Amino acid sequence: MATPHSQTLSLYLLSLSFVVIIPGLQAHIGEYDDYWRERELQAKRNLEKEYHPNPEEVTKHFNDHVARTLLGFGADNNNNITGRELRSMRKKSAISSCKATNPIDQCWRCNPNWEKDRKRLADCILGFGRNTTGGKNGPIYVVTDPSDDLLNPAQGTLRHAVTKDGPLWIIFSRSMIIKLKEELLMTSDKTIDARGANVHVAYGAGLTIQFMNNVIIHNLHIHHILPGNGGLIKDGENHIGLRTRSDGDGISIFGSTNIWLDHLSIYKCSDGIIDIIQGSTAITISNCHITDHNDVMLFGASDSYTPDEKMQVTVAFTRFGKNLVQRMPRIRFGFVHVVNNDYTYWNMYAIGGSCHPTIISQGNRFRAPRNIAAKEVLKREFTNPEVWKHWDWSSEGDVLLNGAIFIESGDPSASKKYGVEKMLQFKTGQMVPILVEFSGQLVCSPGKPC
Repeated sequence: MATPHSQTLSLYLLSLSFVVIIPGLQAHIGEYDDYWRERELQAKRNLEKEYHPNPEEVTKHFNDHVARTLLGFGADNNNNITGRELRSMRKKSAISSCKATNPIDQCWRCNPNWEKDRKRLADCILGFGRNTTGGKNGPIYVVTDPSDDLLNPAQGTLRHAVTKDGPLWIIFSRSMIIKLKEELLMTSDKTIDARGANVHVAYGAGLTIQFMNNVIIHNLHIHHILPGNGGLIKDGENHIGLRTRSDGDGISIFGSTNIWLDHLSIYKCSDGIIDIIQGSTAITISNCHITDHNDVMLFGASDSYTPDEKMQVTVAFTRFGKNLVQRMPRIRFGFVHVVNNDYTYWNMYAIGGSCHPTIISQGNRFRAPRNIAAKEVLKREFTNPEVWKHWDWSSEGDVLLNGAIFIESGDPSASKKYGVEKMLQFKTGQMVPILVEFSGQLVCSPGKPC
C-alpha cells in the first residue's frame, strides 16, 4: 500500500519533465510554486530594509570596538609596534584566564557559564550583520541524531530543526558527523550553535540559506562538501520542494539578509567555500579558518544582476590559511569591508572584483607567495585600467609581506569619502596575529571560558 510520502514522490517525479526553471535565476529551485514566490518577494523587501545608505557608519562602529580591544592589550595608537611588543601581547593573551583577543569574542567567551547563557552570543555581532539575532527569541532545540531524511526528517535531527517555522536556537547533545544527503535548506530565524561539541558537516551536501532572513551559524567544521543530485527535499515545516542539482558550496547565501557566520573551520568544498549572491546583504563573516580550496568566496555571481549593488558584507578576524588559490573574496558590485584578516597564502591573488565594487581593506596582513607573478593582492577581473581606475579600492594600515603589492584605485580621497580617517585608532595589520589567534572552531567546555 502506498504511503502519503511515496504518493507525493511519485507525483513530483512524474512532473519532473514539465518543470520550468526561471530563466537566469539559477536558484536550484525545480518547481517555483507559491511557497518560493512568497519567500522571494519577502527577500526583496528585506534587501531594501537592511541596506545601509551610509556604510561608513557601520565600518566606524566596527573599528571603534577593535580599537578598544587593542587598548585592553596594552597597545596605544602608535602604528610602530615592535616584534618584542607583539610577542609580549601574544604571551599575555596566552596566559590570560580569558583567551579572547578581539571584540566579538570578548563579548561572550570570558563567561565560564556560557553554556547557560548561550543566547548572549547574539548580542556580540559587529559589522554589517550586526542586527542579526538568529534564534534568540525562540526555544532551545537539541540535535541528538546525525541521520538525514530528506522528506520526513526525524525529531532530533538537524534537518528537522532548520525547517521548522519560527525562531530556534539549535545546539548539539554530543559530537557528531552529519553527512547530508542533499543540501540543507533552512528557514528564517535560526541559530546553529555547536559550542560544547565537535560537530562536522562533511562528506555530503552543504548548507543553503535562500530567500530568508536572520541566521547565525557558529562553531562548525564544514568540509569535503559534494554536489547534490537534487530531487524532493523538505524546505519548510509544511513544504516539500523539488530541487535541481546543487553546486557543492560549503555555505550558499542566496537572496538573504542578516546573516552571521562565526568561528567556522571550512575546507575542501566542491565549489565555493562561501557564496553570497542574488540580492543578499547585512552579512558578517568573522573568526573563520579557511584552508585547502581554489575558489574561496564569491560575492555576487552575475554581471547583470544590479540589485547586488546593495550587497554589504564584513569579513573580519579570519585566517586564510594553507593551500588557497583565489577569491578571498571575489566581488561584483556592493560594498565590502575586509578588516583585520590574516592572508597567509594565495596562489593567484587574494581579493578580486568586477562591476565597480567598493572594497575597504583595513588592518589586514597580506603575505605574498614566492611566485613573482602573484605578488599583487588584488585582481580586477576582465576590466581595463581606464575603467577600474575609478573604482574605490582602498588600503588603510595593511601590512604587506614578502613583496606583496596593493594597488589602490578610485578617488584619491576615498578614505575620507568613506570616513576612514575617523574609523581606526589602530591602523596596522601588525595586530592581526592577536586578533585571529583563535579563529576557526573552538573547543568549549562547560564551566570554563570558551
